[in-house]
Amino acid sequence: MLHTSVETLRQQPVLDHHNGKPLMRLHFFATLLTFTGLIAAETAAETQPNIIFIMADDLGYGDLGCYGQKLIRTPRLDRMAAEGMRFTDFYAGNTVCAPSRSVLMTGQHMGHTHVRGNASGPNMAKQSLRPQDVTVAELLKSAGYGTALCGKWGLGDDAMGGRDGLPRRQGFDFFYGYLNQVHAHNYYPEFLWRNETKEQLRNKVQRNNRSYGGFTGGWATVRVDYSHDLIANEALKYIRSAAADEAPFFLYLSLTIPHANNEGSGGTGNGQEVPDYGDYTDLDWPDQDKGQAAMISRMDADIGRLLDLLAELKIDDDTVVMFTSDNGPHNEGRHNPKRFEPSGPLRGMKRSLTEGGIRVPMIVRWPGTTPAGTTSDHIGYFGDLMATAAELAAVQPPEEIDSVSFAPVLSGKPNLQQNHKYLYWEFYEQGGRQAVRAGRWKGIREPWMTGAMQIYDLSTDIGETKNLAVSRPDLVETMTQYMEEAHQPHPNWQARGNPPGK
Repeated sequence: MLHTSVETLRQQPVLDHHNGKPLMRLHFFATLLTFTGLIAAETAAETQPNIIFIMADDLGYGDLGCYGQKLIRTPRLDRMAAEGMRFTDFYAGNTVCAPSRSVLMTGQHMGHTHVRGNASGPNMAKQSLRPQDVTVAELLKSAGYGTALCGKWGLGDDAMGGRDGLPRRQGFDFFYGYLNQVHAHNYYPEFLWRNETKEQLRNKVQRNNRSYGGFTGGWATVRVDYSHDLIANEALKYIRSAAADEAPFFLYLSLTIPHANNEGSGGTGNGQEVPDYGDYTDLDWPDQDKGQAAMISRMDADIGRLLDLLAELKIDDDTVVMFTSDNGPHNEGRHNPKRFEPSGPLRGMKRSLTEGGIRVPMIVRWPGTTPAGTTSDHIGYFGDLMATAAELAAVQPPEEIDSVSFAPVLSGKPNLQQNHKYLYWEFYEQGGRQAVRAGRWKGIREPWMTGAMQIYDLSTDIGETKNLAVSRPDLVETMTQYMEEAHQPHPNWQARGNPPGK
């Protein structure tokens, strides 16, 4: 028998934090595995690498020294790039938080993934993954990996309608951090979640009078426990614990830096919350600019601590570390973006589908496997983590994904790398917009579905300054066809005006 059809039935116990009783969830996903694939899955334990995926929040393409930043110091990420591979053409799943993370977790682009926007009402079902959604964590867990999430989730909540998306119902063995993305605005919150339990902190918070996205935001009046530090420490603790086990591990380290506290921006005038300004203290800059720089440098130092720990534990050769950002840079903390030029040579910021809103830094370090000091122009995006993780773990990925493994590039074999026909994005705020990248060509349509198409040649115009739509009607037709092919309507998501505070 050369082929076998396997339907994987997994029973995952989840503790119901409301009554303390265990719940049993039946979670099905069907895959087809070849007979040799089954053997590979059984014997891969000796070769499966640990996978650490680190994601900053609202960090721009030009915010790191290795991507051209001149004012903000990022020595450890710059060193990580020197010791690994820096991608020049890598993209987030979307231009805002929740949908970008949905693309990352499901391997489906914006025309197919379930969570396509930031929810605005109290019912969080729209912004929560469902039982039938298969995540990267579930895939790796089925391959024998331990799985953990430290930081910001945003795809399931304790609020009404959101509990199916809780991290431990979506493949994570351990969770520490924020469930709700509005809660995650505040770096000095009253509590963080440990699995399904609220862990009280020593901070005191002034709430504003507006609930948004299932949560009422605010800012701290008593600042003791800085959430980023707590999350970074939990990640290091998890690595130490996981390294002691025989099984490989997957750590999704979803940092909140350098996202602004949007409510704090309105309440105090400074949304860039950080315990101190570090190397930037004595500069003649506004506090908001010092805070923006200090947050990024603080994150950089903690990533250095993580890499040092891998070396200390002698597992760095067995661990592939990826670093990126969930979308383009923000302008919400009342700092001055012109000082730092966070988008670098790109046009636009968060919420745009120009390159500045979706093209993000991507650095991969895997000593002994990924060639050091290299740069790749492979065109990839968040959705590719699914197929890449499957290849690294020697398991079959789920069906109906929009994912191409970039493991060949990581292993120094770009001649074996497959490429996407196109990448696709859609955005539902500000009237809606769509974008496609196909090779060197980029198409943007706004308002979505009805607006005029813009065409750019990214090989010669990375800043998208020259619209070629009039001279290239053939590309207008092609990009229109791709958009129509990629978009599958979803009853939860319609183009709308832009709500504040996200």
